[in-house]
Amino acid sequence: MSGSELGGGPEDLEPLGRGLVDLRRRALQELASVRIFSDQFLTKFLWARDLDVELSLKLLLNYQRWRRESPEISRCLSPSSVLGLLNTTYHAVLPQRDHSGSRVLIYRIGQWDPKDWLAFQVFSVSLMTSEIISMETETQTQGLKAIFDLQGWSLGHALQFNPSLARKISSVLSDSFPLKVRGIHLVNEPMFFRPVLAMIRPFLPDKIRKRIHMHGAHFQDTLSDFFSPSVLPPEYGGEGPGIEGVCQAWTNQLLQSEQLLQQIATHPTGDITIPPEDCWISETVEAEQLLEG
Repeated sequence: MSGSELGGGPEDLEPLGRGLVDLRRRALQELASVRIFSDQFLTKFLWARDLDVELSLKLLLNYQRWRRESPEISRCLSPSSVLGLLNTTYHAVLPQRDHSGSRVLIYRIGQWDPKDWLAFQVFSVSLMTSEIISMETETQTQGLKAIFDLQGWSLGHALQFNPSLARKISSVLSDSFPLKVRGIHLVNEPMFFRPVLAMIRPFLPDKIRKRIHMHGAHFQDTLSDFFSPSVLPPEYGGEGPGIEGVCQAWTNQLLQSEQLLQQIATHPTGDITIPPEDCWISETVEAEQLLEG
């Protein structure tokens, strides 16, 4: 397998190669029912923990455990099943990365009607996106940042959350999914969102807690401290493509990935590989089309 397929630059190939051998050996010892892990799959876990095999193994085992213990979420990876939610322009992955190479995700909570969609269905959208972008080499090394627009947050939303769901969401954010969370930015957050955040926060490690930024209603004045104008949509103080367009573009990407996501959902370990250039091509084409449009 080539360096471009594994990810990282030439200087990273030797430690990555050693890490793959070591991680595979130890993972197969721990998971007696598994006979094989692909390089592409294991690479995600190594980069998510900066090639530290011990931490990568822990992450991999947590990922397997979480999938087994939460089948109502881990097996619900069907974009078409939540198309009504996606069509409200609830979620987008921006076509341009931030200055550090991180993927930038936006969630617009006000577009989620809690009478129509349960919290676990809404959370499944995040998982579907996470599974797709975790296959991108640059995302594996540079991680993601998420913006949660909480305008429209209501009691109906709050009542959907309980400690059990909060624990599951927190585990994915912290140590059960092969992605680096570089930042969580809350905008338009009302006072009565704080109890939900207080419910989730205890389950998060310190490094994630420190990466939570609350911007309030005047977020356009402070988001610019973290994101350049070219990255963000105009609705968030930027100069990039409009939010509705990028939401629709990502919805299309999810729908095109339906078969792949279903394979991941039903696979015993989630080890489904695709040609790495497929992710790169889709990302480049999406960005060019939106920027030109």
